[in-house]
Amino acid sequence: MRELSIVFRHPDFYVLDKPAGAPMHANDNELSVVHQLSKQLGEPLWPVHRLDTPTSGALLVARHHDAAAALSGLFAHREMQKYYLAISAGKPKKKQGLISGDMQKVRRGNWRLLHSQENPAQTRFISHSLKPGYRFYVLKPITGRTHQLRVALKSLGVPICGDERYGGEVAEHLHLHAWKLHFHYAGETFNITVPWPSYEHFADLPADIEIF
Repeated sequence: MRELSIVFRHPDFYVLDKPAGAPMHANDNELSVVHQLSKQLGEPLWPVHRLDTPTSGALLVARHHDAAAALSGLFAHREMQKYYLAISAGKPKKKQGLISGDMQKVRRGNWRLLHSQENPAQTRFISHSLKPGYRFYVLKPITGRTHQLRVALKSLGVPICGDERYGGEVAEHLHLHAWKLHFHYAGETFNITVPWPSYEHFADLPADIEIF
């Protein structure tokens, strides 16, 4: 079992750097990432949000039930600001702005973005040139839907590198990283950053990336 890295410790919660490929739900071969961390630390833990299995980065877990309820509420009421980094090949339909639309489930558990706006998934983003043929994206989801960011970039014509499910360029890893969390909790303000991986195209990211 891999050793999980804790980026931030608080009496009520931890923020860990979830490795790409670590599952949120147990399967035949591996415990859930929260269960793994619980065994590693020897204490019970509560999940308060989720990341797709192939996504790396900031995962917040509660250390007791009351904290789990309060922190889950921040996500539910959109009081948790989240920033992600993604890398794609090709030229997007637009380089910054808002991606908004209803999401519809299609075959094999995939989703697609619609033009309708009845209950839209919304993502703000800005992109920058990374190297010839590639751009990186700073993504700020306003809502939190399954595969939201992956579908958002697919809708721009630039599926994320390594996201073969949505037609992305073949790579060993999905190039989507949960980078920053910003929130208020128990009278304090928290700005927590989880460094991005050093493998594949992530190695080409500039040292200083601005958020918006």
